Amino acid sequence: MMRRAFCKIFAMVVLLIAGLIFTDDARSNEPVSFQLDVQPILTSTGCNSGGCHGKQRGQNGFQLSLLGFDSDYDFAAITKESRGRRIFPASPEKSLLIQKATGALPHGGGQRIAPNSDEYRVLVEWIQQGNSRAISNEKKLVRVSLNHTDRLLAANESSQLQVTAHYDDGSTRDVTKQATYQSNDAAIVSVDEAGKILAGSIPGETAIMARYMYNIEVCHVAIPLAEKVEASVYKQLPRKNFIDELVWNKLSRLNIIPSESIDDAKFMRRVYTDIIGRIPTADEAREFLGLQKDNKREKLVDQLLEMPEYAEFAANKWADLLRTNPYRVGIKTTLNYDRWIRQQFRQNVPYDKFVKSIVAAKGSTFRNGAATMFRDRRSPDELTTIVTQLFLGIRLECAKCHHHPFEKWSQEDFYSFAAYFKNVSRKGTGLSPPISGSEEIILEMGNGSVKHPATGKVLSPNPLFGTAQVAVEQTGYDVLQSSESPKTLREVLADWIASEENEYFARVQVNRVWADLMGRGIVEPVDDLRATNPPSNSELLNALAKDFSNHGFDQKHLIRTICNSYVYGLSSKANDKNISDRINYSRHFRHRMRAETLLDSLSQITGVKPSFDATPSGTRASEIWTHRTGSLFLDTFGRPNPNEDPPCIRSSDFTVTQSLHLMNARDFHSQLINENGNAAKLAKSDKPSGEIVNEIYLMIYSRLPSADESKFATAIVFGKDGKTNQQIAVGKTSQPAAKAKPSEKGRRKRIEDLMWAMINTPEFSIQD
Repeated sequence: MMRRAFCKIFAMVVLLIAGLIFTDDARSNEPVSFQLDVQPILTSTGCNSGGCHGKQRGQNGFQLSLLGFDSDYDFAAITKESRGRRIFPASPEKSLLIQKATGALPHGGGQRIAPNSDEYRVLVEWIQQGNSRAISNEKKLVRVSLNHTDRLLAANESSQLQVTAHYDDGSTRDVTKQATYQSNDAAIVSVDEAGKILAGSIPGETAIMARYMYNIEVCHVAIPLAEKVEASVYKQLPRKNFIDELVWNKLSRLNIIPSESIDDAKFMRRVYTDIIGRIPTADEAREFLGLQKDNKREKLVDQLLEMPEYAEFAANKWADLLRTNPYRVGIKTTLNYDRWIRQQFRQNVPYDKFVKSIVAAKGSTFRNGAATMFRDRRSPDELTTIVTQLFLGIRLECAKCHHHPFEKWSQEDFYSFAAYFKNVSRKGTGLSPPISGSEEIILEMGNGSVKHPATGKVLSPNPLFGTAQVAVEQTGYDVLQSSESPKTLREVLADWIASEENEYFARVQVNRVWADLMGRGIVEPVDDLRATNPPSNSELLNALAKDFSNHGFDQKHLIRTICNSYVYGLSSKANDKNISDRINYSRHFRHRMRAETLLDSLSQITGVKPSFDATPSGTRASEIWTHRTGSLFLDTFGRPNPNEDPPCIRSSDFTVTQSLHLMNARDFHSQLINENGNAAKLAKSDKPSGEIVNEIYLMIYSRLPSADESKFATAIVFGKDGKTNQQIAVGKTSQPAAKAKPSEKGRRKRIEDLMWAMINTPEFSIQD
């Protein structure tokens, strides 16, 4: 009896000791999940990153899916590839997976996991438990959350992020240690591997991304100015519409004070170049500056939106995004496409109708310009990429090959969307670059299919989110079950793109227009709307999108709303409270004129229009139908490269070549000295010296000269006494004015020199 009692006591002590030993290893008695426990370790340690085993062909024969987006693939790679040599169940610690990661064996990536760490124990236990693909009753990750999604930090202040995983059974887990982090601007706010964020010494704001498995959350961090600004300062600021209120709210949060408003001359020049793509003429400037009406700025905006130049300038911007290469799709087709785009803006077609006409386009490329996109983009994946980026602001290209590294989109999302284009067919001779002159008919017929590239599964058409009306294929058409009239798959897609549930549709367009008018998008780049690239003012972006939608997607209304705000008329000159602000529109952002705007303005100033190949006489630069039209000036000032696909990327940089071109360009010089140009006409005129100088300033700067400028310019052109050279010649020679030809020639030369000098100043070429 005593021996039995002793044995029981001894056994209890052993169990108690064992329990104490394993107290710090809470996972020792729990089954380890490959997907929920092992893969997050491979991600947090960088094993499946793009620079290691997650790249396209892997590293040293071992490839994992990028950031663990494909669990089945990763499981097979670890347990089955290379005859299963990466796993050694008999002695888990000796497994190649463990030995390489801990640095016990030579490893190009160095030591990624410390021996006896939590990560080490999880991997060993998984192998000990039989390295299974899944465990019984395995829960699923639903989402992750952050303890903070919006933080205000003082300079050099730190804060700890905490990431929580939420599962379908209602349970949660702290996964802060397994998550990965990235700052959009580490100079403003940095983040370390443990999720600790540290504010820098410079006021500003940025976003911190936290990723756990394929789920992403973002924390927006701002560092306001240290000196507090009284609320009364913001209450006194003018409010012309909702834009002003939302911008002032954001500035008050950051203790930023906006710049002063610009004068009428600068506003006029800004709105002319922004809406119709040229500076005002001298007569237009003189008329506007002479008006005394309180609402003359609003009236000017309305007037410009009704001018023919508005449609051509707006269409020129969209032509950049949609333009095709005539050497690929054909000259007639490209010209027809350009004409169709311009016609949409001439008729002020609502934006949703404009987009639907493109997405669902069919028929002859010679008769329906919108169909040209389907001649140029010939596969479902190509069409998916351009449609999602242009009309949704979603860059889906990454998801074509793997799960998007900074978003929620998967390969299945990409190819399910591509399935909307599976039945696009073409009738004609197709493409034959460099000369593709034939007509092609775009049809919606056939029984095409789109397969998942990894699984081979045939995918049904599905939108990226929300729901689209279910369609049933019937004799090459897709008939809506709820409608008697047939609709093609692309018509179903077009309806979903422009639907109310799709917030991306309106947001990307208002962001694009805002960037054109304000110098910087609320989201940058303008067509990259994603959780990890948040807007600088989300309330403003949402309000603009809602207003745009509520007004029937009228693009003139959108431009009018922005241009009539007080914020639009702010000066670009910084004050001590906004000098470091780059994203909150406390001041206007200076930028160089668009290439076509600059050339059209120069042609207007000189009074001589350039000629372009394959265009009618008098064609403006903004009316050119293809970037293949030669123009050294436009190329120098950053128009898109016609060989790019698509040719839409413009350079906004200031270069030495541009300065030298304005100074020395032969074509510009010939315009300036033309016998029928404005310089020659001014030299021949009988206007007093003051009027001529005023005319030059109004032509080039859209303003009148100051007293000092007038005196200086008059002295250059007419001499110190301000008399015309003709009058001076008469006084000296006592001859009639008609015989004073040399003096007229000299005056013209000096007028040309003055105009050349003024054109080569920043005030002319920079939109202030």
